[in-house]
Amino acid sequence: MSERITGHTELIGLIAYPIRHSSSPKMHNEAFAKLGLDYAYLAFEVDNDTLEDTVKGFRAMKVRGWNVSMPNKTVIGKYLDKLTPAAEMCGAVNTVVNDNGVLTGTITDGVGYMKGLKDAGIDAIGKKMTIAGAGGAATAIEIQAALDGVAEISIFNRKDKFWANAEETVEKINKNTNCKAKLFDLDDKEALRKEIESSYILTNATGMGMKPLEGQTWLPDTSFLREDLIVTDTVYAPAKTKLLEMAESVGCKTLNGFLMMLYQGAAAFELWTGKEMPVDHIKKVMGFDF
Repeated sequence: MSERITGHTELIGLIAYPIRHSSSPKMHNEAFAKLGLDYAYLAFEVDNDTLEDTVKGFRAMKVRGWNVSMPNKTVIGKYLDKLTPAAEMCGAVNTVVNDNGVLTGTITDGVGYMKGLKDAGIDAIGKKMTIAGAGGAATAIEIQAALDGVAEISIFNRKDKFWANAEETVEKINKNTNCKAKLFDLDDKEALRKEIESSYILTNATGMGMKPLEGQTWLPDTSFLREDLIVTDTVYAPAKTKLLEMAESVGCKTLNGFLMMLYQGAAAFELWTGKEMPVDHIKKVMGFDF
């Protein structure tokens, strides 16, 4: 590290709470080292209460850019100068780029998820997806899946603060794409069973399964699953959530959030540096070598 950090080293960060479990610092710092780039990536525990001050501080320190995760994705936009069309459509930001003091927010989660599926040999195009979640990452996945050609998306969420966002997402998808989207209450177990039965892929895009909700899932039991169903999770720490354990027990093909994390990170990496992340190298270093 002492050989890499210089007086010219530029800072890139990650702000979320909690965040100490994140693999992003290792991934990005390995990529910087591999390409000989003079950047360093650090994680900072920041929640909504300290978010505005953090953005002001990063701007003042000329931080080149940063990633944003829960609970800040849907809040940070009001502290930035510009949003990309993707961020505006999703109502969330996971990547900020600082161009000489102008802060632009975008979101790469949806692209990362769909590229992760492709990398794992999963082809959801023209098929039906059932997904749980209506927050920033979930919305990005749902919109990107629709744009890429997933035929139907059944979105499940509890009637919480994100319910209105889910209603807007369904409207956007049905109005602007050829995908047919519907919204259901996650507490409606009969509807959940019915939609999963006719789906090619089931996805968890909630925080359930990750810290501090380890060992928890919204899926009642394994009777909702079948052997030929593909089950994916956006959570990567732990690598195997309760949902994925249940899916594996009935023979489902499963995929955790590692590849999504890799490819959303690769998209952000290119925005900050102008260089392509050495994905194959990072897969090996991080244990993604399928």
